[in-house]
Amino acid sequence: MSLFIRASFLATWLVVLAGAFSAASAQQAQVIATGLDNPRGIAFGPDGNLYVVEAGRGGASTLCLPNPTGPGERCYGPSGAVTRVTPTGGQLRVLTGLPSLADQSQSGNEATGPHDLDFGFGSAFITVGSGGDPATLAPLRAAGHPFGMLLHVSLQGVVTPMVDIAAHETAANPDGGAVDSNLYGMSILSDRGVFTDAGGNSLLQVDVGLNVTTLATFPTRTVAGPGGDVDMQSVPTSVVEGPDGSLYVGELTGFPFPVGDARVYRVPAAGGTPVVVADGFTNIIDIAIGPDSAAYVLEFDADGLLGPGTVGRLTKIGPFGFREELAAGELTHPGRMAIGPDNTVYVTVNSSSAGTGQVVRIAQ
Repeated sequence: MSLFIRASFLATWLVVLAGAFSAASAQQAQVIATGLDNPRGIAFGPDGNLYVVEAGRGGASTLCLPNPTGPGERCYGPSGAVTRVTPTGGQLRVLTGLPSLADQSQSGNEATGPHDLDFGFGSAFITVGSGGDPATLAPLRAAGHPFGMLLHVSLQGVVTPMVDIAAHETAANPDGGAVDSNLYGMSILSDRGVFTDAGGNSLLQVDVGLNVTTLATFPTRTVAGPGGDVDMQSVPTSVVEGPDGSLYVGELTGFPFPVGDARVYRVPAAGGTPVVVADGFTNIIDIAIGPDSAAYVLEFDADGLLGPGTVGRLTKIGPFGFREELAAGELTHPGRMAIGPDNTVYVTVNSSSAGTGQVVRIAQ
């Protein structure tokens, strides 16, 4: 039975029993692609190949923005890309010149740019993030660089800016907090696309008429911080449609990034109040449902972004809430995942590093 088949079973499996059982598996991660620049989203194309979107490494242009999360500046460069990985191990960048921002003093690590990709409607789609107030993007937009937008990519490789999703944050500010947009995860469904705005703490929909609407916002919580209680934002990063038609959203969480406080939420298909269906995770960066009907949760950093470690975690949740860690201790700052028809899991790792990003294969 699927973890996401019925909402009634979700409550039983995840809230009551999740974390009651756990185990570490003996699966190992096999490297199948290397040399990637901040690899993030990964998906199977209609041709059966894997496609990996790279956030790039920024560039040395004079088009620079303040870093919204720390000191320094992020400067533009057309270094974002999409790499194709074939079943026989072939690796080729098939799309280049996508927009990227990164702090060059950090060697292009932790770039912002293309974050996710998916296929549908006979095309590919790519989310391009930004971070901070969309008003700061004005110089980049004037130069034709589509940060904060959804890109349409024809199967012939023609890239067209499609929807200005960051503008929705400016106009509506769904969570009522500071105006902040960072377009991140997506799922292209049969009749629409659904997107997480990690900066805006919101789940958004783009319909076939290219209208952007808010499906849900995710709550700020008070947690213990280094100097006392802190209001922690949700920072949703990933969304997947369940077989029950509901949408499931994973959150990274904001500062202080506490261990064990990241959650998976269920949102009604038409939008509404999010309900927690799984907890006890840290810095969730992606969620998925496999052909085996199990749920998979990918954590960017298992000891929290303020912890000393850099190893993430991939957890498989099966019947009765049994949790199994796959490729334990092997996934350094994983980015996103795709699951093949044979239940093999493909994960981007070193996802915040330029030049050392990889794709690994985890057989079950």
